[in-house]
Amino acid sequence: MADYTDPGYIIELFRIRANMLPRVGGKAANLGELIWAGLPVPPGFCLTTEAYRRALQPGASPGTGGLGDILRGLRAADPGDLEGLASLAAGAREAVLDAGIPAAVEDAVRLAYSALDPEAAVAVRSSATAEDLPFASFAGQQDTYLNVVSADAVLEAVRKCWASLWTDRAVSYRARNGIDHAAVSLAVVVQRMVDAETAGVLFTANPVTGRRREAVIDASPGLGEAVVSGAVNPDHFVVDSLTGRITERRIGDRKLLIRSIPGGGTERIDAPESRNAPGVACLDDSQIRALAVLGQRVEEHFGAPQDTEWAIDGDRKLWLTQARPITTLYPQMTRQPAVPGPHAYLCFSLAQGLTRPLTPMGLAGIRLMASSVAGAAGFQVPEPRNGPSPYYEAGQRIYFDFSSVLRSETGRSLVPRIFDVMEARSAAMMRALFEDPLFAVTSRTPFKLIRHVAPILLRFRVPENLLRALFRPTAALDKVERVGGELKAALEISADATARERLDHAERILGEELFPMLPAMLPPVALGFAMMGLVRKLLGEQASWGELQTVIRGLPNNVTTEMDLALWRLASSIRDDPASAGAFTNGEPAPLAESYRDGGLPAVAQSGLAAFLRDYGHRAIAEIDLGVPRWSEDPTHIVGVLANYLRLDNTRLSPDKQFEKAAHDAEEQAAVLVARARSRSPLHARIVKMALERTRMFAGLREHPKYNLVLGFAAVRAQLASVGEVLADEGRIEDAGDIFFLDFDDAHRSLEGADLRALVAERREAYELELRRRHVPRVLLSDGTEPEALPSGLRRGTGVPPSDGMLLGTPASAGTVTAAARVIMDPVGAHLEPGEILVAPSTDPGWTPLFLTAGGLVMEMGGPNSHGAVVAREYGIPAVVGVPDATSRISSGQRITVDGATGTVAT
Repeated sequence: MADYTDPGYIIELFRIRANMLPRVGGKAANLGELIWAGLPVPPGFCLTTEAYRRALQPGASPGTGGLGDILRGLRAADPGDLEGLASLAAGAREAVLDAGIPAAVEDAVRLAYSALDPEAAVAVRSSATAEDLPFASFAGQQDTYLNVVSADAVLEAVRKCWASLWTDRAVSYRARNGIDHAAVSLAVVVQRMVDAETAGVLFTANPVTGRRREAVIDASPGLGEAVVSGAVNPDHFVVDSLTGRITERRIGDRKLLIRSIPGGGTERIDAPESRNAPGVACLDDSQIRALAVLGQRVEEHFGAPQDTEWAIDGDRKLWLTQARPITTLYPQMTRQPAVPGPHAYLCFSLAQGLTRPLTPMGLAGIRLMASSVAGAAGFQVPEPRNGPSPYYEAGQRIYFDFSSVLRSETGRSLVPRIFDVMEARSAAMMRALFEDPLFAVTSRTPFKLIRHVAPILLRFRVPENLLRALFRPTAALDKVERVGGELKAALEISADATARERLDHAERILGEELFPMLPAMLPPVALGFAMMGLVRKLLGEQASWGELQTVIRGLPNNVTTEMDLALWRLASSIRDDPASAGAFTNGEPAPLAESYRDGGLPAVAQSGLAAFLRDYGHRAIAEIDLGVPRWSEDPTHIVGVLANYLRLDNTRLSPDKQFEKAAHDAEEQAAVLVARARSRSPLHARIVKMALERTRMFAGLREHPKYNLVLGFAAVRAQLASVGEVLADEGRIEDAGDIFFLDFDDAHRSLEGADLRALVAERREAYELELRRRHVPRVLLSDGTEPEALPSGLRRGTGVPPSDGMLLGTPASAGTVTAAARVIMDPVGAHLEPGEILVAPSTDPGWTPLFLTAGGLVMEMGGPNSHGAVVAREYGIPAVVGVPDATSRISSGQRITVDGATGTVAT
């Protein structure tokens, strides 16, 4: 017999550390760390991944030969093909179960179990190597077996755990997260069972609101499986971890009890009244606070917020049975503010319509630009590459500290109005914080604002530009064009410039050349919209907002509209040329783009696309990111748009016709408004006519600053690409494009000889992970709270009844979605159309393949930390749990709105 302490197959939990993850899996690694930290963990052992691999060696037994073919099939499968993935997963499970357990492994397990206690009741838990990781918790993706008694029962549970590596839910989860199936292995934890009087889950940070240092506890009598699986509405407690104050207390119905059965196994029974007195919590205050303190010890050990499972036995002893990172929390800011106290950060990325992360060089470019703006306003910026003091980053996205805006009467008056135009939801979030006492007004005069704005106004002659636009509009237009021409000249550099000169030139463009263009171009735009406001004021109810919106349709001098029309004209020329039309009708965008780069498109399409890209090839999707290829580098998107234009049969819907009609409607509406003004007085008519002419002339220029800004970014990108080629040739980075996963400090170091290939690989991996994030907070507080995810006090917890058609539950995953509902009572054979809202009594891991296509989730049972809520947050779908009678009050096909931040479902 093998010695059970042989690390080949068996390792006792107290011997395990985090660096052993490839051998013991995430769950065992975390349990070992908890034991090393002196935290209360039931004793046990781990059957290592070597045992799993030994069982599945090709030819080791009759059932192991087909896994290689299955792995090849999984590598080729589409992550969205749930049916195909399920079929392959079934084949893998069958192969694992057929493999059996090799004799040496069986002997090791029997010895280890006997050493623990020959008649011990144990929990047998799967511990995958891609589990409980910082970026993917894999919560509930593999199986656990509770109250297992006897060595034979443990061995049977081990086989089932191995097979659970290939459940439909685990396979689809790995496919979605880009985890290689072949690289994942499974260990098994065998741990002495806690005969729990009470059990549940504890999050050391609030997983719904994001608030750190706030313990969230869900508890229920009996085994914790009742809470984790969402089978009960648990008792729910929230504790301020710094003060120990219990800030929220909600008693659940706890109608179900899961308990151990003598001799092995568990049963589900109706909770006896003695264990479920109405209004009486299953934890007393001392236990609640003890859990919060224990959670903080766990978080301090791992250095990050944790999702833990715990149990309290009959002697009131508290045990930890699991810990994993909370993977759904949005990251906090990459640096701390210099001034202590509460701060509020606004996501500038979202204000720009950019949900995806920025590359490291993209962020570096924005930092330099922000420093340029701050310097012009008279702020001290010690190191421009680090950005000004209000600039922050979180989740590889741009945030600005707007605490000073909230604390200023002038800031409150002006800034939200700007965002009303830029991004209305951000403005609403700003105003929502006006009532927060943490951001009470401390500055009631505009002097501080004037001190920083006045230098910009005077240095760049903004008043002069405004007056020119008002009284000499043609000259103002000429000035805008001249500024654009001057910028283009400043972007040029000698063809024989060195790599260092190109890098310095790129920094100079971002730090010196781009910002001055903005105050030179924006005054006419501001005047144009101000004139529209003047008309509204002069005419009052005679000029509705809708009528004024008509006036600014079909605007001239709009470079974006001009670009769209140029693209339509190119599509028309392609349509009129049989060879080009045939190529675009029968080809796919990517191969067509490749043909263009090779000069192989039909002549009309080749020359027309080249001409378009000469004028607009500096643009791109997510174009404020220096790391994103421009259309001139990769025209696949443009080719796809052209192909779609060619499918447009109704010429009345063509862009040029639409624009002509919009311009005609605008001119007619302007004439109507002038006529109304004339009914008041000739002076009114002259002023309104002049104002609307300025509006039509200048409002379209709002796209010019961004157009020229992106022109500058494209020039910077070109210089950086040249530097990247040099670094790649010298072996400092693998590929020229890797330059965009460095910042300017890194690039200078690399030019001096530093090998940054490992750094690039690390940053590429982090960037790829952030690309998968589906929810980005508009506003974050310095304690991690997302204000938009806080429940509304007017709707919940005040006794105010909901409005008609409004169902109330518990917030579980922030976000709002309106779609058709699909009520599903059993996931087996269920069908969910993409985007439909899943309505279910409760969910366990078997339901999660449905989550991939769900637009939202509504559950009758469960708390915010139950499995369904956890997975919903990971997938970024809005979710509300604990909605009474949801499956009977909502019908399939009914259109509903789920608000995962307020915990409401509108029917």
